[in-house]
Amino acid sequence: AHQHQLFLRDAAMAAKVTVMERLPANHEDLIHDVQLDYYGKQLASAGSDRRIKIFDVMEDGHRHLAAELTGHDGPVWQLAWAHPQFGNILASCSYDRQVFVWKEHSPQQWGLVHKYLGHEGSVNSIAWAPREYGLQLACASSDENVAILTHHSNGQWSSQMLKAHKTGVNAVSWAPADHAQRFVTGGCDNLVKIWRLDELSQTWVEDEAYGTLPTIHTDWVRDVAWAPAVGNGDDVIASCSQDKRVIIWTRSNGEWKTRVLQMGCQIWSVSWSATGGILAVAGGDHQVTLWKADALGEWRQIGQMSED
Repeated sequence: AHQHQLFLRDAAMAAKVTVMERLPANHEDLIHDVQLDYYGKQLASAGSDRRIKIFDVMEDGHRHLAAELTGHDGPVWQLAWAHPQFGNILASCSYDRQVFVWKEHSPQQWGLVHKYLGHEGSVNSIAWAPREYGLQLACASSDENVAILTHHSNGQWSSQMLKAHKTGVNAVSWAPADHAQRFVTGGCDNLVKIWRLDELSQTWVEDEAYGTLPTIHTDWVRDVAWAPAVGNGDDVIASCSQDKRVIIWTRSNGEWKTRVLQMGCQIWSVSWSATGGILAVAGGDHQVTLWKADALGEWRQIGQMSED
């Protein structure tokens, strides 16, 4: 109902989540993604109107439209801010098969610094690698491939393509920085897969040695999210699907264990809190629920929010 507005929510009080503010987004069609930058000073939104809007967030809480980025020829599905050590950089991906990398050269003056045209289908998801690995962007596409774009010290970009999922890739998420570079993908083949950079060949391979994730989802995997590093060293991944389920994958002592959360609708998005302890789940019922593991490791809902 509020498809042309942004909703800013405060999840600091996990069990009591409220809509802080509604503000017009100046989009002429559905909004598909909204992302705050690293410092929370800029807010970027993208929609079916093929436009990207960037808002400056003022100290008094007010926001005003600072820039509008155009160039995509189809709906813009997702945005991703790079770590600020690389400058003020924003990536975007679209149904038009293109990936754009934008940079703010001076206040409110943005320019296109890289355009990737290697995909042959809609680019559905993008994610920057941990900053320890340099400026690297993973791009997931309906053409069954994931492309890894790498920026080099000479200013040039290179790309590496890997065949990931039959009939299409819907989501990609990087693991926290570790001794090996890894990311996870979710696809239209109902699978969740883990990939790593082979140090010897410098190519990306499916990380079967790390443990193949069993086929549990029975419909398209719509999103995946690798949790930030936690104190006990366990790897934790969340995946969600059109099968109305969220799966929490936890790797402990070299083995993957699963917790399945049954939902009442198709689930489109999963997202971890900055510390990795709370999982936000968004679905087709226009609700966002918050989940947290209790002392026994059971996942329980601790909060809920809706548009209304």
